Amino acid sequence: MASDKIIGYVNGRSCAILGLGVSNLPIAELLHSKGIRLFIYDKNPPEAIGERAIRLAGEGVDFFSEKETYSEILGELIIRSPGIRPDREGILRAVARGAEVIGEIELFAYLTDADTFAITGSDGKTTSTTLAGKFLESQAGRRTDSRIYVGGNIGTPLLTLCEEMTERDFAVLELSSFQLMSVKKSPRHVAITNVSPNHLDWHTDMNEYIAAKTNIIGENTKRLVTNAEYPTTLDIAKRFGDRVEELYLFSSEKHSFEEFERSLGFAPTLAFFEKDGHILSSDGRTETNLLDISLINLPGKHNVENFMTAIALTLGVADTEDFATVAKGFFGVEHRLEFVREREGVKFYNSSIDSSPSRTAAALSAMTGKSLVLICGGYDKNLDYAPLGKAICCHGGVRSVILTGATADKIRRAIEEFSENNGIPKPRLIEAETFDGAVKLSAMLAKSGDHVLLTPASASFDSFKNFMERGNRFKEIVNLI
Repeated sequence: MASDKIIGYVNGRSCAILGLGVSNLPIAELLHSKGIRLFIYDKNPPEAIGERAIRLAGEGVDFFSEKETYSEILGELIIRSPGIRPDREGILRAVARGAEVIGEIELFAYLTDADTFAITGSDGKTTSTTLAGKFLESQAGRRTDSRIYVGGNIGTPLLTLCEEMTERDFAVLELSSFQLMSVKKSPRHVAITNVSPNHLDWHTDMNEYIAAKTNIIGENTKRLVTNAEYPTTLDIAKRFGDRVEELYLFSSEKHSFEEFERSLGFAPTLAFFEKDGHILSSDGRTETNLLDISLINLPGKHNVENFMTAIALTLGVADTEDFATVAKGFFGVEHRLEFVREREGVKFYNSSIDSSPSRTAAALSAMTGKSLVLICGGYDKNLDYAPLGKAICCHGGVRSVILTGATADKIRRAIEEFSENNGIPKPRLIEAETFDGAVKLSAMLAKSGDHVLLTPASASFDSFKNFMERGNRFKEIVNLI
């Protein structure tokens, strides 16, 4: 476990940890083991968190289990969990009296010697991050002098590993808007996959959400990779293009360097696009073949974009041999259009990661030509579901939609309104009182040749801890049917 760098940064200051989650728990144990005065604030008491928290409390660590306010925060250095807004009253008061507030990811950025590659966006983060890590692992396997660390929003918390990292190593990070909200030190290589409305139950508005995403770009950023097909990300490229050495744009809709140049208003460093069944890069003079798209095992143009993101981010370290090797053996990330089983001619797919309308729209585009029974609904993040109504009605193969959870009524209205306003028939809409009931009902409604797709278009927090738990429950029921 890393210790010297973290303890050196703390420099004898008393510390407060806000939210004792997966990443903060080992940090709390480390600080306590070094004799640092520690205050832990969490909505749950130690006995509800688990044995490790109980042990810390028994050894004299002060726990404060305030439900909401964190009104008075002790400590000279405050380590904030991503889910706690940095503008809470107690945090602002602590800053006013001179405390430093930092998050795990920013602290990692200050302390690591590894070359950092970071990915954020509304959709595609996890797949793109996983691919980037695998590209670099393939390269490192040939070089033998580098290690690859993948973390951030996925994998192992990396802060406690930074002591062992060297300048020859690579760290690949998936970063959420929550983590980026107050970040001041940026990674060297940055990708923003896309930006569409999300987490508007937590962010004050879309402008704050976009601002959090762009916090990933800073003085330390050398390369910026982003999507030329989203107005928001194209605007980000225009605003930040002259602040980075390398501006790389990708698109699954454009097919020449000149199209990128026209959209942007100036020439990017490199453009990545699809042409004649291949992913190419171009600097306006030379086109380079990077990957045969037929090698990609994942359906949908959004997965071609995920490959473009990861290729653009790692190009120059990884190469075409790495891209082809990984593509041949990569069959996706769990809970993302994950095939579960086939029963009596019906195929069941788990896409529990689809926590927004745009994610579900992408999943539907990957299932073009399929006869579908959908399971939708969940926790309400205050999103606009009108685009989902269009995606479902225009797919052409959605026979039934089983609605459940807090967003069931919103999704029903979006489908009915689009159908009525555009004269397009709507699928059969059925509501289920429980998630388990929705899954069992899908198996009853589906007939041979159908594909049952769990694609909630909503977060999971009304019934589950996270989308992984929801997806695992879906798979459990499907395998018992």
